[in-house]
Amino acid sequence: MTDIALLIEDRDVAATGGATFERLNPITGAVASRAAAATPEDAIAAADAAAAAFPAWSNMGPNARRSLLSKAADLLEARAGEFVDLMAAETGSTAGWVGFNVRLAAGMLREAAALTTQISGEVIPSDKPGCIAMAIRQPAGVVLGIAPWNAPVILGVRAVATPLACGNTVVLKASEICPGTHRLIGECLREAGLPAGAVNVVTNAPDDAADVISALIAHPAVRRINFTGSTRVGRIIAEKAAHHLKPVLLELGGKAPLVVLDDADLDAAVAAAAFGAFMNQGQICMSTERIIVDSSVADAFVEKLAAKAKSLTAGDPREARTALGSLVGPEAAQRILGLVHDAVQKGGRLLAGGEARGTLMGATVIDHVTPAMRIYAEESFGPVVAIIRAQGVEEAVRIANDTEYGLSAAVFGRDIARALDVAKRIDSGICHVNGPTVHDEAQMPFGGVKASGYGRFGGKAGIAEFTELRWITVETGPQHYPI
Repeated sequence: MTDIALLIEDRDVAATGGATFERLNPITGAVASRAAAATPEDAIAAADAAAAAFPAWSNMGPNARRSLLSKAADLLEARAGEFVDLMAAETGSTAGWVGFNVRLAAGMLREAAALTTQISGEVIPSDKPGCIAMAIRQPAGVVLGIAPWNAPVILGVRAVATPLACGNTVVLKASEICPGTHRLIGECLREAGLPAGAVNVVTNAPDDAADVISALIAHPAVRRINFTGSTRVGRIIAEKAAHHLKPVLLELGGKAPLVVLDDADLDAAVAAAAFGAFMNQGQICMSTERIIVDSSVADAFVEKLAAKAKSLTAGDPREARTALGSLVGPEAAQRILGLVHDAVQKGGRLLAGGEARGTLMGATVIDHVTPAMRIYAEESFGPVVAIIRAQGVEEAVRIANDTEYGLSAAVFGRDIARALDVAKRIDSGICHVNGPTVHDEAQMPFGGVKASGYGRFGGKAGIAEFTELRWITVETGPQHYPI
């Protein structure tokens, strides 16, 4: 069990009144971590600390910021073992998933470090004689990052890395499900030598989340908000931010389709579908939730996928014997089983899985899914994938777009020109041809459309999200005015 304090102005701080909350191990029920339960007053103190640190951090040279972020990446990797223990205890993650989290998060810090010298502007020709007109990007101020539990190292780092590179200071609002994991990110940044107050981490009890987030959004120094999580909560965040006229970047839910065309390499499609659907127990925003397969190859594809799914079992991640670990909690297992039972009662064919032992659930495949079933439209966020059979390309595209979500997608086909054409017609922020729906790289523009959110993390796209674009002029000669 780990005790976790708030990180405010480089200090380990108890919550007001010493209040704490506990996160339980989803498999054993034992206490995984005990964290400070911040009050709105504590949240305001964190934002105050970030505001006080902003002038010095924003004026620091880009190569100095680059050095500190690069050092933080090294420290993150060096503490991989601690992340393995924390994520296994708090979220039931396998060591493989944690390792991927740490590697990609370190890459995000290094990519952010590289961005410090790429925050550029331009000189724009002016019609006014003797006027030098410039468009420049400057740090916005304090950035509030709100990160989820499902890929906690990746998404916790992503919430703060580019904002820091751009010269902003940050408050990371940790998930109530993995407070220890998110707090360790802050520790790595502090150990790297970032100045006091540049990075602050706030943990809170679940019942206090609304009040803590409201206090942070309302704080006058907070100029940008980024949130990764459910569409339901994202709408609330967007409404609160809109009240204060503050820009917000949202990466929300998904219902990613993988389209299998009639000329697809079925073995390659099956491998990608299994990875995309079942990695981290399907608890990834990009997880493959719908496989739309051309009816002419559906039987062969489904047979191969069912066999693959049956080989993927779930177990205690601490034993490192199985491909799948634990769901985040018993309520998740019951919700997913409800979707499975509804589909089977309405004519779906259960080809693999469909049962759970506590929070352990094997890879599950349901064939002949129709719009009458809840799983057709509802985000499952678990190790279950729906097979929908399509009559040709036009129907496949229609089904792929028949969802409120639009984050990630994939298309498999040997005719690359045709597959690319299909990819362009799918309403999603991300689409991969002959690759899985689960694919993330630090330098890529990452984000969705429709109910999957708006704005883009990653690479140069992130610079635009976390800076102010200003028009500045310099007059080089005498001025003449009409009055």
